[in-house]
Amino acid sequence: MESESLLNKEQEEARRSPSSFTCGVLFSTSVAVAGSFCYGCAMSYSSPAQSKIMEELGLSVADYSFFTSVMTLGGMITAALSGKLAALIGRRRTMWISDVCCIFGWLAVAFGHDIMLLNIGRLFLGFGVGLISYVVPVYIAEITPKIFRGGFTFSNQLLQCFGISLMFFTGNFFHWRTLALLSAIPCAIQAICLFFIPESPRWLAMYGRDRELEVTLTRLRGENIDILEEASEIRETVEISRRESENGVRDLFHMRNAHALIIGLGLMLLQQFCGSSAISAYAASIFDKADFPTDIGTTILAAILVPQSIVVILTVDRWGRRPLLMISSIGVCICSFLIGLSYYLQKHGEFQKFCSVLLIVGIMGYVSFFCIGLGGIPWIIMSEVFPLNVKITAGSLVTVSNWFFSWIIIYSFNFMMQWSSSGTYFVFSGVSLMTIIFIWILVPETKGRTLEEIQASLVGR
Repeated sequence: MESESLLNKEQEEARRSPSSFTCGVLFSTSVAVAGSFCYGCAMSYSSPAQSKIMEELGLSVADYSFFTSVMTLGGMITAALSGKLAALIGRRRTMWISDVCCIFGWLAVAFGHDIMLLNIGRLFLGFGVGLISYVVPVYIAEITPKIFRGGFTFSNQLLQCFGISLMFFTGNFFHWRTLALLSAIPCAIQAICLFFIPESPRWLAMYGRDRELEVTLTRLRGENIDILEEASEIRETVEISRRESENGVRDLFHMRNAHALIIGLGLMLLQQFCGSSAISAYAASIFDKADFPTDIGTTILAAILVPQSIVVILTVDRWGRRPLLMISSIGVCICSFLIGLSYYLQKHGEFQKFCSVLLIVGIMGYVSFFCIGLGGIPWIIMSEVFPLNVKITAGSLVTVSNWFFSWIIIYSFNFMMQWSSSGTYFVFSGVSLMTIIFIWILVPETKGRTLEEIQASLVGR
């Protein structure tokens, strides 16, 4: 009798708490991260295209630096609007608008015959990926069960890495115009598939669409799962947030949100100022400046990016966010120093063969360590730490700051390298050291906790 009661209790618990992801969550996440793939392609396109575009169109270093960085300016503009737009029209429609912008941008780059049209195309790519950078991690965090949320949200980073890898690899074989046309294909595929995935349950709750909320949760959690408790919790959280969100921006800067805001802005600043965007945007020229074959170097990078991200997906919900961020920051700090050392020794004409080995080890290590933590986990944490009543404003602010910091690094990188190649990477190493300290002191562990539990702990702390 007692065993039957225990069995019934376990069955009831299983019905209330999904223990495995469903096809609905898997398909919806796959469609969403197709936009992240477009983001990766757009971010790294400038690396294999640099020499040919500069040669064919007669561009200076300043011209090409602006072409590369203008995407981040576009991203900054739409990132400022992304939260409001996603709240007003929904997560799905926001992703669809981003696809339209990206398709137009890739076509403008592919068929542009002067720098003006190329800059316009790159700007529209920025408009598209600026929306994607906010809405994809938020959408995934809102549709997945808490026990799988970290791994699924990190798939955003996996597809970004896959896009970067594809650009690095195919850029060795395709003309830059063909490369732009190929990059438009996944945007078109996502635009079609968006019609077949559900809207975010939390967005439906915000507009009182209770019936659609329950249907969507059933579709995402499975027919055999009791979704009533989760639906009730979402409605309650949304209602509390609605009552507390009258003051908009002022709420964001209330003391109870200070910790979350420092975490979000701090991680985005440190993620960019350790030099990550520069390596994605200028990998080919980095190898070329060190007299290392660019096709070999970019192919090696392409080969290691995706496996590293797969490892993180399998471990982020087991090991936690903080350990991976710490390992990532320590590795990036050491590898940045090795890259700077290779340039320093090369400048003084010593150990030429050793310098080449040191450079490729440093860059491979940098990319590997960056991928396992700093690349995607800040976006996971951003989607987790802010309460719903300020998530729109906070998400927009954090995303805008990320794009702004990225623009600073991408535009200034070529000039920094002209100033001092070794000094540039020693600076990046120093920033990475600051990142280790920041994470150790301020960033909490969010593994295995509901969004509501995370926000309550931050306010209490």
